Amino acid sequence: MPSKAKASNLHAFRTSQRAAPLSDFGRDLIAGLSREARSIPPKFFYDAAGSALFDRICDLPEYYPTRTELRILTECAPQIASHIGSQAEIIEFGAGSLTKVRLLLDALDAPRRYVPIDISGEHLQAAAERLRADYPQLTVQPVVADYTMPMVLPPQGGATGKRVGFFPGSTLGNFSPNEAFAFLQLAQRMLRGGGLLLGVDLVKDPALLHAAYNDAQGVTAAFNLNLLARANAELDADFDPEGFTHAAFYNAPLRRIEMHLVSRRAQTVSIEGQEFTFDEGESIHTENSHKFTVDGLRALAVRAGFRPAAVWTDPERLFSVHWLESPTAQ
Repeated sequence: MPSKAKASNLHAFRTSQRAAPLSDFGRDLIAGLSREARSIPPKFFYDAAGSALFDRICDLPEYYPTRTELRILTECAPQIASHIGSQAEIIEFGAGSLTKVRLLLDALDAPRRYVPIDISGEHLQAAAERLRADYPQLTVQPVVADYTMPMVLPPQGGATGKRVGFFPGSTLGNFSPNEAFAFLQLAQRMLRGGGLLLGVDLVKDPALLHAAYNDAQGVTAAFNLNLLARANAELDADFDPEGFTHAAFYNAPLRRIEMHLVSRRAQTVSIEGQEFTFDEGESIHTENSHKFTVDGLRALAVRAGFRPAAVWTDPERLFSVHWLESPTAQ
């Protein structure tokens, strides 16, 4: 039997452990699972393992958005560079592996600084080191942050080039309509006097969309299920990954792909000492990917304070890249 003193110390240690503040992931996951319609914010996909899986998704034959946007950026790079101008500072929101920005950097005239912003710090720092090695004349200052929230960026310095936002990959589509509007307002204030280069996926045949989010190799399923592995590793959760399955479908009235994790059976999951019961077939909504029309996106940009200028699409009109100017004053 332990002494009373030892037992008291053990109880105090366990109490302090329980009282330790939860991470953003823990707070948002518990809040999301406590709602009637259960959900997890998609930004939590991107731990190191999730970021690596997403890089694999981008190379899949079914996943058209990445290769289509890369084609647009490659073919239209001179026109894009003429809008951005020389000595620009590039701010990339949700930078990931820093692949697409290389096409932009190669086309620009003497870009002076690149500030990639991403929530996955380990992945971002490794990608930034590789970019520094390949572009030794470029100042690279990564910022680990949630780019949907107000943040302090490094001071611009004395150079005269524009501050330009880069937001490729149709990540804007992961937001709700209200969130997308709020993000564009935030970006417009941050980029005054410059502009935003924005890539968004377009409305299209639902069969193409279904294939893109239900690939034959199961990489998107692994990406979705990695959320549960992350919760087990970081939050002392006991999700059984075999107890959930990936589901993705196109919700035509809302013009969005929805991704869910569906419970295969009745089960109870514990997270940080809290229990959550799932019925068979009950789901956790993990992501939306809204699709846009060109005119609809431009109207949204105007509401947020931008002046829509050029827009580029592929011949099949699968994807679009927009140059949105940010006036110095409203």
